[in-house]
Amino acid sequence: MNLLPKRSKEFGSVDYWEKFFQQRGKKAFEWYGTYLELCGVLHKYIKPRERVLVIGCGNSELSEQLYDVGYQDIVNIDISEAVIKQMKERNASRRPQMSFLKMDMTQMEFPDASFQVVLDKGTLDAVLTDEEEKTLQQVDRMLAEVGRVLQVGGRYLCISLAQAHILKKAVGHFSREGWMVRVHQVASSQDQVLEAESRFSLPVFAFVMTKFRPVPGSALQIFELCAQEQGKPVRLESAERLAEAVRERQQYAWLCSQLRRKAGLGSVSLDLCSGDTGEPRYTLHVVDSPAVKPSRDNHFAIFISGDIGVRTVQHQDCSPLSGDYVIEDVQGDDRRYFRRLIFLSNRNVVQSEARLLKDVSHRAQKKRKKDKKKQRPADTPEDLPPAPGQSVDKSYLCCEHHKAMIAGLALLRNPELLLETPLALLVVGLGGGSLPLFVHDHFPKSCVDAVEIDPSMLEVATRWFGFAQSERMKVHIADGLDYITSLAGGEARPLYDVIMFDVDSKDPTLGMSCPPPAFVDQPFLQKVKSILTHEGVFILNLVCRDLALKDSVLAGLKAAFPVLYVRRIEGEVNEILFCQLHPGQKLATPELLEMAQALERTLRRPGRGWDDTYVLSDMLKTVKIV
Repeated sequence: MNLLPKRSKEFGSVDYWEKFFQQRGKKAFEWYGTYLELCGVLHKYIKPRERVLVIGCGNSELSEQLYDVGYQDIVNIDISEAVIKQMKERNASRRPQMSFLKMDMTQMEFPDASFQVVLDKGTLDAVLTDEEEKTLQQVDRMLAEVGRVLQVGGRYLCISLAQAHILKKAVGHFSREGWMVRVHQVASSQDQVLEAESRFSLPVFAFVMTKFRPVPGSALQIFELCAQEQGKPVRLESAERLAEAVRERQQYAWLCSQLRRKAGLGSVSLDLCSGDTGEPRYTLHVVDSPAVKPSRDNHFAIFISGDIGVRTVQHQDCSPLSGDYVIEDVQGDDRRYFRRLIFLSNRNVVQSEARLLKDVSHRAQKKRKKDKKKQRPADTPEDLPPAPGQSVDKSYLCCEHHKAMIAGLALLRNPELLLETPLALLVVGLGGGSLPLFVHDHFPKSCVDAVEIDPSMLEVATRWFGFAQSERMKVHIADGLDYITSLAGGEARPLYDVIMFDVDSKDPTLGMSCPPPAFVDQPFLQKVKSILTHEGVFILNLVCRDLALKDSVLAGLKAAFPVLYVRRIEGEVNEILFCQLHPGQKLATPELLEMAQALERTLRRPGRGWDDTYVLSDMLKTVKIV
């Protein structure tokens, strides 16, 4: 029997609740937990001798259980005549001092200051279903009545899921009235949480609003959060910061809930911030693999690997296509600094990264800033110029998957001659520009077409990552799908020796974050084939946590390209795929390594900038032929 309403507005209807309790019968209906789950916070804020009003009591056993442990001055009200009749019959002989009254909580009949506590378990949540004017007016009347019937020093104790609009309304109303606002998270044992999993995964909170005597002209507002049942409350500076803190607790609870379920979560990240500055100090990356059999107790572990040291946000902006992003400089384990591009919609993924040259260390930058402060008049605002593009070490590839993609050039014929051979490359996905820039700088006869859908990324690459266009390097602002389709359908079809896909998906629900699924559809792969030279190589960065989807992608690539190599990036989800057109090009691992070594010897010639830690052949040692 489905007792839920067809529309959420019905929660505020007398007729709905009449029918609800008539159909449900005598079986108790508990919102957000039983007495045993809530007693810790209830006993903390209600004293046994205080007079308590329970609004929207329904047929919950909460009042009865409070009565049985010594809280005997309790008045219960509800708009449903059916449930009030039922509760009177149920308690007449066993709990004679407890009363049940049919009453509208927006028009209560009690005198002012009649109670020391007003208890609300889910009633505010049921009434405040939206933010339409009519709903908000009803809630205003309800909260005004709560304030009227409470004595000074009394408390409105509201059990709620603390959804954003509900928290905003409750906190806003009572803070404006000069009340003390505290939000207390209700503790639940692991067993209780697991038992409640099918109902909801959001944590339950108690709003504790304490009525203060009005002080004319006072603007004092008190906001507190108590994250543990017996913990001390933490004073927060604003209602916005309180809402943010509650949201963080909800996100953490959601994460725990997802990790307890059998379905693969994918990956998420948590930032641990310094207690002194509030700045992030660690980022925890949590990867839940459905292929791994969970332990019997379903506990999970998060491992912290090292302090990231100094993190400085150099720039923050919003792209119409990619959303909010930051450019940050981070100190690595070797005390070298690295510049990162991070989309805030997916904080656990470093979108682009580049190593900074030593002469732009943060110590030098700080000294220059200090010197400028000494020279600047006192009334001149501090203007810190952005770090220059030439500060980036263009010879160094930070990303392991970029190193593997470059190693794939060894699959071209006569790799030892590539520096003197004209090469045409198409790179889809610019990011910070490090991949096409590395090719441009290390292969002097190369011509690179880079395709990027987001014009903001070209600005980021140019301003922050040392990227620059030239006669041999052109950026085309276009959708990669449209660009390749246009090339394949043109009369003068260009041919590329190398085509690289390093493009991410903007939709995190697809199961494959790189590339978007449309880039590996069979009809589109045929277009890619049509613009690849006879002996060329198609290199693809694949990030796919859905095993069935990944198998399908590999099968589709194999159907289009008879030669397919896979190189898994150790410690990451990335896999680099190398695709070629003709079976005669297939090489065994020893031959691949020999060709990689030949290319590396050429690139390491004296006078050429080369990262000594980058060994091309190492990138191909674990390659597997599909």
